[in-house]
Amino acid sequence: MKDYEHIVIWLDYFNKTIPKKMGRRVSREKSVFDPSLNELIAAAKAAGLEPTETNDQVRFPRRPYVRSGYITLAKAQPKSKIISAISEKLVSKRAKQSK
Repeated sequence: MKDYEHIVIWLDYFNKTIPKKMGRRVSREKSVFDPSLNELIAAAKAAGLEPTETNDQVRFPRRPYVRSGYITLAKAQPKSKIISAISEKLVSKRAKQSK
């Protein structure tokens, strides 16, 4: 049964190596190379969101041959705004790590 109170955020939404037609949801400037589930969780928490569920053993539907992962969040805003907020935090954390 569909859960309308939660949304699923996949790692592949933020992966710079994946083309948009394969599932990336943000521009290349707002994405990172091969994000990890821990980075995604940290970015969601930094954006003020609390993940309710995580899974790193699943496969993104458009890329069933590669293991990916996702987090589930309570739906407080539209999904596009949540993805945008998380991508900003991911990029800023990666920029700090590379320095």
